[in-house]
Amino acid sequence: MTRDIEARKQQASAWFAELQNRLIAALEAIEGEGGDCYGAWPAGAFEIKDWRRGDGSADLGGGRMAMLRGRIFEKAGVHTSTVYGELSAEFRKQVPGAEEDPRFWASGISLIVHPRNPHVPAAHMNTRMIVTTKCWFGGGGDLNPMMDRYRLAAHEDTLDFHTAMRSACDRHDPAYYPRYKKWCDEYFYLPHRSEHRGVGGIFYDRHDSGSWDADFAFTRDVGRAFLDVYPRLVRRRVSAPWTEEDRAEQLFRRGRYAEYNLLYDRGTTFGLKTGGNIESILSSLPPLATWP
Repeated sequence: MTRDIEARKQQASAWFAELQNRLIAALEAIEGEGGDCYGAWPAGAFEIKDWRRGDGSADLGGGRMAMLRGRIFEKAGVHTSTVYGELSAEFRKQVPGAEEDPRFWASGISLIVHPRNPHVPAAHMNTRMIVTTKCWFGGGGDLNPMMDRYRLAAHEDTLDFHTAMRSACDRHDPAYYPRYKKWCDEYFYLPHRSEHRGVGGIFYDRHDSGSWDADFAFTRDVGRAFLDVYPRLVRRRVSAPWTEEDRAEQLFRRGRYAEYNLLYDRGTTFGLKTGGNIESILSSLPPLATWP
């Protein structure tokens, strides 16, 4: 069993690294295409930085942080990490299997994109594998339009994004999409505002069907679905001109996004509680936002 789990850890972390490279290439390709709306802004490229967890006195894992600040993507981050060690006494009660043994291993990828153009939706995606005395996958993807007229269930961007997520789910179990769509709607919700963060997608956690191979295949398909659909949505809107009023609406909506990530996001909490890289954890925050 120990030999199997070590091989599985290597497979998972290798996939997250591969997906990171593919997402970086896809976003840089769009950044290089430019558009009439972006004037003299130069094309940006991802800056990649490796980091190690802890103070260096012990091997606790680390990751690869990739940040882009460009003309199409005002801020985009695509990060991978593989970290391990022991959970703190206060936190281990919140993680399945950690009360019996505080040792953990976690590997995953996290993406957040804040486009400059208010017509282009922001987006988030992450997938991960976590091992304690138990083993499971989690993740998902969700779409976050910045303007009210796009924040509709019947809007074509919403429909296309959900079709992609449904297809990834249906290849494995038709029950996944309705279950994980509902979970996404409930998870990405700001109770103090009585509103959803975006138009949803799917969210799953502690996913263990009893077949590691099947669950890993599902997690890969979620990543591939996002890689396919999101660049298409960006290209659909990237050349649309915008007004100062559009930009003001975008910055207002970004404020709501920041509130959610700082108050409720479970990934932010896990990263901070396990000594992750602060820069990559908080890179999900938008570059500019307003609170009227």
